[in-house]
Amino acid sequence: MHFDLTDLRLYLNILDSGNITAGAARSHLSLAAASARIRAMESSLGIDFLQRGRRGVTPTPAGKALAQHARVLLQQAERMQQDLTEYAKGVKGQVRLLCNTTAITEYLPELLADFLRGHPNLDIDLQELPSTRITHALRQGAADLGIVSDAVDTDDLETRPFRDDPLVLIMPRDHPLADAGAVSFSDTLHHDYVGLNANSALAVYLEEQALHSGSRLQIRIRADGFDGVMRMVARGAGLAIVPLAAVERRSSETSFKSLALQEAWAQRKLLLCARDFAVLPGYAKALLHALTL
Repeated sequence: MHFDLTDLRLYLNILDSGNITAGAARSHLSLAAASARIRAMESSLGIDFLQRGRRGVTPTPAGKALAQHARVLLQQAERMQQDLTEYAKGVKGQVRLLCNTTAITEYLPELLADFLRGHPNLDIDLQELPSTRITHALRQGAADLGIVSDAVDTDDLETRPFRDDPLVLIMPRDHPLADAGAVSFSDTLHHDYVGLNANSALAVYLEEQALHSGSRLQIRIRADGFDGVMRMVARGAGLAIVPLAAVERRSSETSFKSLALQEAWAQRKLLLCARDFAVLPGYAKALLHALTL
């Protein structure tokens, strides 16, 4: 068996993204090189690690075992690298931080930029995922820290408050619902929506809430980012649900109306979480401290 760290990172990137092409891109490898590495890994033991299908790949039982060992080995390698940083100039540590849509777009850009400026030997692997997938990744040891909605189960994780993150309904000022004193989410599902990219964490979350209400969101168009969504709503394209923080950032905008959502799932709070804050490597503890100031 001859696996190196590049092989293991590639394999985990393929599992995390669901297909070899995306995993190769995240690993900065060509598709041909990535495929050759995976084939070599499988042939060295004479077993398949991936089950290939039209919609992507899934791990075989052997592949699941490999993933567990790979995550432990890569974590140990990163911690070793960080421990040696103080002895070797230029060696960099890396924190893997998983976040939902609002955290990445509304709260983290300046915080992370300031942190990186003050820690030149650290990098951050930042990825957007739905909160449920973040908690799963933390439990599997696939990330150091996560920022999730308090609506998901975090019972076996440690958490700290990060930000209040209520969601609000926005609409054109001449929309039929604009004069309503209060609007339930289910009432809005009969109207057209402007949505975020279908793969964004918030888009997935809102679709889940619509399904719980027994319906689907009627998405006329999708936009990348809250600014694009709000600009389309202001021009009459439909309703949207966005974080209050995004609306407040455009406080001078008067072309749409916003209403608070009364549903409990919309009164979100964001939580920092990890498997165990006490055993985080030093570089992850430094980021945790910066995010809780």
